[in-house]
Amino acid sequence: MKKVLFLYTEISPYLVAGLGHLVAHNAVEVHLVRWPVNKEAPFSFPDLPQVTVHERTSLDLEGLRALVKGLAPDVILASGWVDKAYLRVCQDARKRGIPTVMASDTAWRGDLRQWFAVGAARLWLHRTFSHAWVTGEAQARYAAHLGFAKERIRRGFYVADLNLFASVADRLRGLRSLQFPHRLLCVARYIPSKGHQYMVEAFAELADAGQVRDWELWCIGTGELFPLAFQHPRIRHLGFVQPEGMWRFMEQSGVFILPSLYEPWGVVVQEHAAAGFPLLLSDAVGARHSFLKEGYNGFSFTAGNKKSLKETLLRVIALSDADLAAMGRHSEELAKASGPGEWSDTLMGLIAEGHA
Repeated sequence: MKKVLFLYTEISPYLVAGLGHLVAHNAVEVHLVRWPVNKEAPFSFPDLPQVTVHERTSLDLEGLRALVKGLAPDVILASGWVDKAYLRVCQDARKRGIPTVMASDTAWRGDLRQWFAVGAARLWLHRTFSHAWVTGEAQARYAAHLGFAKERIRRGFYVADLNLFASVADRLRGLRSLQFPHRLLCVARYIPSKGHQYMVEAFAELADAGQVRDWELWCIGTGELFPLAFQHPRIRHLGFVQPEGMWRFMEQSGVFILPSLYEPWGVVVQEHAAAGFPLLLSDAVGARHSFLKEGYNGFSFTAGNKKSLKETLLRVIALSDADLAAMGRHSEELAKASGPGEWSDTLMGLIAEGHA
């Protein structure tokens, strides 16, 4: 049985979906070191067979080293480079020939700050990581600038639980054939980079001008900006919702919107595409390159630009229910590009490469 060690910061539902598929379809034993649950996304997770969870708060550097020595993993995967103890452990393992993988969703922007980071990271990065596993093409470009060879870069690190969201799509398709819900749904943390403020202002101004017909805007999430001071009768701030409680809000919503000012990826985009939602995404959302085709399954708008967002909202509101339903079906098609199966195959490939 192969052994996998994840040195992780924040656990997410899509990571759990990937791990579930991994242990269900492969002879692997998984150990997961995690940071405390983020209060802005306090997800609760089911126990998974063959996954042993270790709390980072109970492990100092020597404790992590002892864990690695006792486990003797076939591959180690670390989320980014923010935890210095994780880096030291990966450096130790790299010297012993164990594949060490840097997972990253940071997109290449080419600004001075990133060029400086590239110069600094090249001094130590390749003594720490053998591979990079990233989310998309812009992230792969960053990994290449960091010096990872093309054959050492993998894509598709963030993937939606396609089986789960496809089952939601099946249920919603029948409901929407009767009546398409005229509700926009935003699922995002209430932090400045997500752009809630200009989104609610744009929608409220259109509503006050009588231009949204019977449409509403529902927002799910929590964070430092929740609840927003800006309130409106056509806008609902629903707070944080556990994954198992999301479906009742999705069933009552029709179009997914993400107005982020900065969003390197956004797996929530693939999740809602897989569930059959037309998409409205700012041009700062990295996942739009994979899951949004302009005019086919939704529209994009300029991040932070209220005028651009208003124009896009009016385009959607003007569509017929049949056109919106068709866009939702197109989203389902685009979402199928990768899922937990492909994610598991990539990880098993990294193990095989390390033993080649």
